[in-house]
Amino acid sequence: MTPPFVPGVELCRAFYAEAVRPILATEFPGLRYAAARVGSGSDVLGFDAERSVDHDWGPRLELFLSAEDLGRYAARISALLADRLPTSFRGWSTHFEPPDGRVRVMAPTDGPVAHRVVIADVASWSEGHLGFDALRGVTTLDWLSAPGQRLAEVTGGTVFYDGIGELTQLRERLAWYPDDVWRFLLACQWLRISEEEPFVGRTAEAGDELGSRVVTARLVREVMRLCLLLARRYPLYTKWLGSAFSATPGVERIAAALAEALDADHDEQRRQSALCDAYEAVGEWQNRTKLAAPVDATRRMFFDRPYPVIDAARFAAALTSRIEDPDLATLSPVGAVDQYADSTAVLAAPRVARAMMTAVWRRASLEGPSPAP
Repeated sequence: MTPPFVPGVELCRAFYAEAVRPILATEFPGLRYAAARVGSGSDVLGFDAERSVDHDWGPRLELFLSAEDLGRYAARISALLADRLPTSFRGWSTHFEPPDGRVRVMAPTDGPVAHRVVIADVASWSEGHLGFDALRGVTTLDWLSAPGQRLAEVTGGTVFYDGIGELTQLRERLAWYPDDVWRFLLACQWLRISEEEPFVGRTAEAGDELGSRVVTARLVREVMRLCLLLARRYPLYTKWLGSAFSATPGVERIAAALAEALDADHDEQRRQSALCDAYEAVGEWQNRTKLAAPVDATRRMFFDRPYPVIDAARFAAALTSRIEDPDLATLSPVGAVDQYADSTAVLAAPRVARAMMTAVWRRASLEGPSPAP
């Protein structure tokens, strides 16, 4: 029978304390390491539920050694855990099938255990998960080449023990963007809204109700990501974006307006008005951060056309005028890699994401400063 569900991080904490740590203490006394549940997985983000147990969930953790000790002990530790770990922990199997699969599920076994204790050093793990070694420092290119989802996976979850200090240092270094990078990303997010805000009314006027609803949904998504950035929370990928937004304190008024916009059926005026309610609330929020000069957060018509908008580019301009980082001053206003690429094949591959960001960076350096938004 399936045991009662518990949040994965709680299960993994107990798994480390009661099953993994005693083996390490007995067989490798004095070994310096860190143990944590970080990286990919809904449990790391705190969004796991009973449905989550069907794949990539269960008694598991990440074990970090120093780079020197990794080569010396990793294989021995992995083999010892396979031999000594219990085949189940609190009713959940510690054996995962298939051992080399992209997706792995808990399965019964008589042993040895194909466990999910990942053994690595912090620098290599950072390089593999983000595309750069954050222990060496984090450049502007590093920040922009890492999707928010990946940054959330590194800084989320829980560290159970850190006897080396490198994992704690890594997470502290990546806790949030430097202020100028933050301003740049916020400005680029406002520009994404600016590109499409009049299209809700224009498509409806052209008789394209479905198109108007699609544009509305796209703008709702952009506002949600903007709110997460303002709240100093990394925007997550599609599956968890709504959950992360709803869990953000102070978004109730904005959430209600966005829901109203999505619910408006064959009523473009109601749809546009609700979106503007959200824009105004978000604009007021930005003004409270004092990241830029205050901007009048009231709606207006799109030039001489009857489409109410917030004129989002005004907020972007206020932010970019406060950016002092010369690298960002010459960069095209495309934002981080997950603000201009929406392909899992790109965002789930750190080297590909970094290559895309590097190409944008090189183009900016060849063309010179970008025009003001």
